[in-house]
Amino acid sequence: MPEAMERLPEKPRIYLEEYKLKQDANDYGLADDFWDFERFKRQLQIVVVRYEENELEFDMIGVSPAIANAFRRLMLSEVPSMAIEKVHIYNNTSIIQDEVLAHRLGLIPLKADPRLFEYKTNEGDAANAQDTLEFELKVKCTKKNKESTEVTNNDSMYKNHSIYSGQIKWVPVGNQASIYKEADVGPIDDDILISRMRPGHEFDIKLFAVKGVGKDHAKFSPVATASYRLLPEIHLKRPVVGNQALLLQKCFSPGVIEIDKDDQAYVKDARYDSCSRNVYRYPQLADSVTMSRVRNHFIFNVESLGALKPDVIFVEAAKVLKKKCKMFLDEIKGN
Repeated sequence: MPEAMERLPEKPRIYLEEYKLKQDANDYGLADDFWDFERFKRQLQIVVVRYEENELEFDMIGVSPAIANAFRRLMLSEVPSMAIEKVHIYNNTSIIQDEVLAHRLGLIPLKADPRLFEYKTNEGDAANAQDTLEFELKVKCTKKNKESTEVTNNDSMYKNHSIYSGQIKWVPVGNQASIYKEADVGPIDDDILISRMRPGHEFDIKLFAVKGVGKDHAKFSPVATASYRLLPEIHLKRPVVGNQALLLQKCFSPGVIEIDKDDQAYVKDARYDSCSRNVYRYPQLADSVTMSRVRNHFIFNVESLGALKPDVIFVEAAKVLKKKCKMFLDEIKGN
């Protein structure tokens, strides 16, 4: 490399020198960082910031974007869940077409823990207790009071005017009744609207749920959202006081910039800043702040659908990654 650089004209040589400096500075954007397992173990941190019901916010620190994105993709696409795969429609006199109805039913999330079930080996095989959950939806809309003249409230006039997911009933297969309870395998929410009905409309449907992954169909994804962003970093380069401090505070998300008792702005918490760059709209403030992101600090937000808790989904994603790594190493070794 030194001999080649001697033959280069001045500008490319300067560029390569800058490239080397940035490479030494561990710049993930411009250079490949050589893998070091011991350094990775020292730097890696998982910090849980917020955990509420089915929502989890945590920080993954000390990793490259490739690893962070691998976990995001695994949680979305390769952690399994149970979902309705086959819909046998024996009677449907509603205004919803059969294929649209089947699609709507397939997207209803189920409580069933996928870790307790096996993948279906062959699609044409008969359902068994280890790989299939069976449900049925049998409802018919009728008038509650034939002599009623009320025409303003459909729910008062008609029985089964609105069909919800709570009306789907579990039909145990084999010995499932002795292992599970209906509350543990049915729809996660009972108030998911399936259809609106009128007298004479009827459903007679059987539904079959199997284990699958999101890369085959989105209905098998165990999360509603799984995303990450880099941690914002904000520094004030000079004191900002008075009206300028108030203006600076308005340029950022609430809670990022605060004003102390001396009427001077300071950075309270850059974490939830949207990095909108609104501050650069004002010439008097443009030189007062520097904004960047910490390149190896990722803020993850995971919202589970409910079958698996978000922390369990992350652990399952780590297991899938471990399995993939082992398979890859076995291929390299020729096993």
